[in-house]
Amino acid sequence: MPMKTECKHYETRTYANGDAMRKCTLDLAPDAPWRCPDNCGRYERRLADAAWVRGGAFAPRTPEEPPGLDDGSAAAVLDAAEDIVNAAGFDLMEELANDKKRRWWKFRRKK
Repeated sequence: MPMKTECKHYETRTYANGDAMRKCTLDLAPDAPWRCPDNCGRYERRLADAAWVRGGAFAPRTPEEPPGLDDGSAAAVLDAAEDIVNAAGFDLMEELANDKKRRWWKFRRKK
């Protein structure tokens, strides 16, 4: 099943260079941006667009499905990429925390 663009949890963003991001905000679509899981238990139809202001730009077409979506290999690659990004984020946060401690000790010793 393709991504359910009418779902409350579907989000898309187009960047200045023309790239587009499509995702489930609940991270329940492992094959995003190509498709949502069949019979998703968290699907909620988006409310009427009465209060929304639409921008002038339209997102580019959804890319063609790569081979291998049915066997789960695409989801595995995306999960591995997410793990790498998360690990880098944790390392950065730890490095910043250590730097903050060092600065505190330098300040403390000067008194």
